[in-house]
Amino acid sequence: MSAAIEKAKAIRLLILDVDGVLTSGVIYYGSDGREMKGFHIHDGLGIKLLQKTGVIVAIISGKNSEAVSRRIKDLNIRHFYLGQEDKLPAYEDLKQRLKIQDHEIAYMGDDLPDLPLLRRAGLAITVPQAPETIKQHVDYITKLKAGKGAVREACEFIMETQDHYQSVIQSYLI
Repeated sequence: MSAAIEKAKAIRLLILDVDGVLTSGVIYYGSDGREMKGFHIHDGLGIKLLQKTGVIVAIISGKNSEAVSRRIKDLNIRHFYLGQEDKLPAYEDLKQRLKIQDHEIAYMGDDLPDLPLLRRAGLAITVPQAPETIKQHVDYITKLKAGKGAVREACEFIMETQDHYQSVIQSYLI
C-alpha cells in the first residue's frame, strides 16, 4: 500500500473506464431498445471534489451511449473518449494534449481492454469484482464495488495522499 500512496502523490489526471467502474457493469435495455445505466451519486461527488483540487478527470470507454454522455455533461468532464475498443490511442492523445507523463496518471479499469492502460499509468486502480488477471497488475483495489462508491473511494485516496481531503471536507463544515 505504501507504494500506491507514493504513486498517488504525483497524480494530475484520473482516467476512468465506465462499465464495471462507474457502473456495476450490468447493462439494462428498455422496451424501446435504449440502453440504461445506473450511476452512484457518491461517485459523482467524489469526481467533483477531486476536480476542485486541480486533478483532471477523464473518461475512456469502449462503449458510446446517451446515458454516459449525459453523466459526463453532468459532471463537467471535459476530456472523454467514447466507443474506444482500443483505448491506448485515446490514452496517448490525452497525455499529449495535457502534457502529462505516465507517472502523473491514475487509471481505473476492471477488465482486459483496460490492461494496457493499467500497465502504463503511474497508479493503476481496480474494483474488487475485477478478474484476478487485472488484480495482478494494479496498485490499489477499492473496498467498495463498481457503481457503489468505488470511484469515490479512489478519488478520496488521491485527495488524502495529496493532503487535499481535509480542506475539501472543511468547505462543508461552514
